Formats: sequence, structure tokens, C-alpha cells
Amino acid sequence: MKTSTSGGKHGIQWTAKMQPDDLDFADELALLSHTQQQMQEKTTNAATASAAVGLNIHRGKSKILRYNTT
Repeated sequence: MKTSTSGGKHGIQWTAKMQPDDLDFADELALLSHTQQQMQEKTTNAATASAAVGLNIHRGKSKILRYNTT
């Protein structure tokens, strides 16, 4: 999913030198972002990239987790 998250540095600060945009698992993708707008862009890009290879994102199985928001 590198294609869907390569638009810039909009991930979370993990360490001093590491700012991941996503976490890839065997059959899942966790997108990481600071703002709702960045998350929407990543989700749209992931859906477009997935559809290009015949995959679909299932809305019913998708989750949004907001952590430490103010």
C-alpha cells in the first residue's frame, strides 16, 4: 500500500527518525494520521489503489479509532 500513502509525511511520530503512515498486516491495513482530512485522503487513495487490482474495502469491517484527540 505504499502507493496509497506516498503523498507526504502525515503519519504519527514513532521515534525521532521514524514517522510511519501505515502499518501493514497479512490481510489488514492500519492507516495513521494526525487529522481527519489526512485520514480521508489516505482512505480514498487506499480504496483507489485497491480497486485497481480488484480489491474492495468493506465499510462494515472498517474501523476508525481516535486516540488522544482534543
